[in-house]
Amino acid sequence: MAKVITFGEVMLRLQPYNYERFVQCDHVQYTFGGGEANLAVSLANYGMDVAYVTKLPTHAIGQSAVNSLRRYGVDTSKIVRGGDRIGIYFNEKGASQRGSVCIYDRANSAIAKALPSDFCWDEIFEGAEWFHFTGITPALGGNLVQICKEACQAAKAHGMKVSCDLNYRGKLWTREQARAAMTDLCQYVDVCISNEEDAKDVFGIEAESTDIYSGKLNRDGYRSVAKQLADKFHFEMVAITLRESHSASDNGWSAMLYNAGSGEYCFSKQYALHIVDRVGGGDSFGGGLIYSLMNGMDTQQAVEFAVAASALKHTIEGDFNMVTRSEVEKLMKGDASGRIQR
Repeated sequence: MAKVITFGEVMLRLQPYNYERFVQCDHVQYTFGGGEANLAVSLANYGMDVAYVTKLPTHAIGQSAVNSLRRYGVDTSKIVRGGDRIGIYFNEKGASQRGSVCIYDRANSAIAKALPSDFCWDEIFEGAEWFHFTGITPALGGNLVQICKEACQAAKAHGMKVSCDLNYRGKLWTREQARAAMTDLCQYVDVCISNEEDAKDVFGIEAESTDIYSGKLNRDGYRSVAKQLADKFHFEMVAITLRESHSASDNGWSAMLYNAGSGEYCFSKQYALHIVDRVGGGDSFGGGLIYSLMNGMDTQQAVEFAVAASALKHTIEGDFNMVTRSEVEKLMKGDASGRIQR
């Protein structure tokens, strides 16, 4: 049985080749991705037993999405089939001083129109130890806030750990909607993942002396953010990814993990990233964090593994982080040379 269950929307990703803009391209490439699906692939690549839950149409595109997950060893047996369409997002990769652009076409997708009765969480969670979702899923509208709450309640009834990446998406809902829904859902969460903006956007908790647009982040401010989140919701751990955006192509990348039980604030080393594809960077961090915590790493080791995993994801095209545990451990231990392997 799967030890980890993730729940959300997998989408069709349509993207111009290379760094072309939408208005100049005459053909696109397609792949699949979505927050919780990306995380499931990461865990499967580390050898974890992980199942992904969603709702997808029975037509060929829906089946292609299922196949994209099976390819990497994700258990797709719990996916509900039905509905008429799969969500789509159009992604235009940025470079240098031009930022990336993401356009959603996901209204009325199969998962957005799902019913609570579509998912029997007691059966889905049988034998599982960990449940993960993101703030994107309840933002899809319809019954998703209720479905996420029922999933969280069932997970706690089964004695599972619950993690959530806040992942605020302003194109999907307002800050007020996000705050109301996530305040309710976070009462069930043990491990909270945020970035330098999410805590402010969702809960109004902001790091002092930080300017995300100039790339200047104040570490002490994020200690305060993590503690405020943990105190408010009784989280066991709070992880905050810290991206210093020097340009669309070059970022500084690190993270902090706060262990509320021990009072530790552990900061990772920072990586200087030259980005191939940043989509899924946060999801790969979440996958690395869950893997490390489930495999007995201490707070410092856990944040180092998660950040190294995510640093490698930024070198890979597409949403999925197609790296192995040994590759992450190699970088985690200090080999960032990028030398050819033969």
